[in-house]
Amino acid sequence: GGGIRGTHLKGAPSKCVLLTNMVGPGEVDAMLEAETKQECSKYGAISHCVIHELGIGVPADQAVRIFLLFDRQESAMKAVIDLDGRFFGGRNVKASFFDEVDFANRRLDPTETED
Repeated sequence: GGGIRGTHLKGAPSKCVLLTNMVGPGEVDAMLEAETKQECSKYGAISHCVIHELGIGVPADQAVRIFLLFDRQESAMKAVIDLDGRFFGGRNVKASFFDEVDFANRRLDPTETED
């Protein structure tokens, strides 16, 4: 593994965006993927949307990870800038860049263990 990722820089810019705290654990439904793609397509074309729910023992605000793969890095950048810190249904959403290789290999769990 590399060094500690600069989480304050929201990760190295990529075409893949990670959204957390859009919904809580157990709130994922069949509509969520379509709604997220619809909401976020205003930033640019989205080629993939993956919703990944983590297991037990994860803080509620991190339990559901929504990944968006945009066609263009500029679109992803717009999405991160606009969505990070936004409130959706009373939740403070976090948006960051996610490594495209990790996404392609479906390594979707957090890399750093928070103690």
